[in-house]
Amino acid sequence: MARLVKLHRSYQHRMIAGVMGGFAEYLGWSPTMLRLLFVIISCASVAVPGILVYLILWIMMPNAREDSYC
Repeated sequence: MARLVKLHRSYQHRMIAGVMGGFAEYLGWSPTMLRLLFVIISCASVAVPGILVYLILWIMMPNAREDSYC
C-alpha cells in the first residue's frame, strides 16, 4: 500500500471526500477500520461534532495527486 508523504485527502481510498482514507494512508492503517472508528466516536458524541469536524477537514485538507505518494 502506498503511503502519503504529507497529509492529503486520499486519491485511492475515497468514499465521500477521501478525508478518512487520507488519514489512514498517512498513518498506515486500514481505511475501513478508521472510518468505523470515526463513525463510532461521532455517534458517541451525538454526531454533530463529528460531522462538523469532517466538513472542516474536507475543506482544509488538500486533495492528493498521484505524485503525493512515495
